[in-house]
Amino acid sequence: MNRIVRGILYASSLLLVILVFVLGYQKVHEKTTDEMAETQTTTTEQKTEQTTGQAQEQIQEPEQTTEAEPATETETEEGENIVSSAATTLVFTGDILIGNSVSANYSAKGIDGILSGQMKELLNGADITMVNEEFPFGTGGVAMEDKQYTFRVNPSYVAAFGDMGVDVVSLANNHILDYGPQALEETFAVLDDAGIRYAGAGEDKARAMEPQIIEVNGKKFGFLAASRVIPVASWNVENQTPGVFATYDAAALNAKIGETKKECDYLTVYVHWGLEHKEYPEDYEHTLAEGYVNAGADLVIGSHPHCLQGVEYINGKPVFYSLGNFLFGQDGNTAAVKVTVAPDGTAQYAFVAAKEEGACTRELTGEEAKSLYDYLQSISFQVSVDENGIVREE
Repeated sequence: MNRIVRGILYASSLLLVILVFVLGYQKVHEKTTDEMAETQTTTTEQKTEQTTGQAQEQIQEPEQTTEAEPATETETEEGENIVSSAATTLVFTGDILIGNSVSANYSAKGIDGILSGQMKELLNGADITMVNEEFPFGTGGVAMEDKQYTFRVNPSYVAAFGDMGVDVVSLANNHILDYGPQALEETFAVLDDAGIRYAGAGEDKARAMEPQIIEVNGKKFGFLAASRVIPVASWNVENQTPGVFATYDAAALNAKIGETKKECDYLTVYVHWGLEHKEYPEDYEHTLAEGYVNAGADLVIGSHPHCLQGVEYINGKPVFYSLGNFLFGQDGNTAAVKVTVAPDGTAQYAFVAAKEEGACTRELTGEEAKSLYDYLQSISFQVSVDENGIVREE
């Protein structure tokens, strides 16, 4: 019996020792595992922090490089220079008369009634647009006696010029005094109120001869206008005021060209001359144009014939003898001239083929345009006009 009891006690003691050993081992193992997990977690967190820090450094590096890199600053400066010395576009058209049919279209449909979308974009998209205003704005005055055609337009239609993007008009022509000094004075006031510059006529000699100078893209562009066609000598501002700057004697205009060229980088002379409905210029026009160019004109634009005439280069400067009727209430082909003056002062010249139909002017495209460009080349003087209307001296 005692042996059995002692055996049981011995076995119980042995089991207790084993149990204590097992419990102790498990506790030590759990502690080790926890420490290892903590170590791994810490290591992972450190790697994550390091990786995140490296990524942040990598993201920040380009910003630091951009700020510190001189080349980037140079590029920015160059960009600013390009903007401030961009190419400048000038657009010129021929004769405009806002007569009955044109005014009716404008009253009914606004600018869309008198110009196609492409022509609107051309005129409004130019830095400077200049046209020949072949009429006075006014409600007063008396029509000139014994004159076959006398024009006068209600001042409200100056809004059409605004919608067309007109910046400068030539008043030097044979219709601006159709209704006498009163209507001409009204014209000055109407244009002034509309913010549209005018050249070639004025309340006195000084104003009639005054150049219009507009600065664009850091360059000064000058515009002079004069007429070689007036119905009577009294229209000449030398004989009455207000009046027209006449150029039958070229001396005054040549002198003014020389003076104005000193004030601007690029000078246009817009002159009314020639014979109506004749496709070639008169000899005297070449003589006058040569004098204008020699005096300092960079470009000569002509009007009055009511039809297109060709181009001639004189000492490297282009003379567009006539641009015809741009918007006159008479159906027929016409053209605008687009001049692109580069920052270095060089210029490219191009015709933009167009046609007036039903008192609305639209741009010609495709074969219609090419046919007109071919015609313009055929009546020009040692000049080529390509399929895009680009004009080059041969």
